[in-house]
Amino acid sequence: MKMELESYSLKELRKIRNDVEKAITSFEHRKLAEARSELTAKASELGYSLDDLLGAVATRKRTPAKPKYRHPAQPDLTWTGRGRAPLWMVDLETSGKNRAELLISD
Repeated sequence: MKMELESYSLKELRKIRNDVEKAITSFEHRKLAEARSELTAKASELGYSLDDLLGAVATRKRTPAKPKYRHPAQPDLTWTGRGRAPLWMVDLETSGKNRAELLISD
């Protein structure tokens, strides 16, 4: 389908663009709903729900990292050793402390 777009005004072209965007979005939503329906039916046929199948793949919980370093004067200040060093660690290192001195012994 070839359209003579030059013959339309800017207002008409914008309306056409908006209509096309709405049609594309509607089409994508319909296709997604169809796919979801087919997958739900297949999962049900196998004795599962779609949430069971997707949840088994998607749920992986991380446990928080244990602190590796502790401030010598303020024991509530800890750091796991991951990411950027906290300011208290930077300050202690600047003052001459070594990270090995601040390790938490188990």
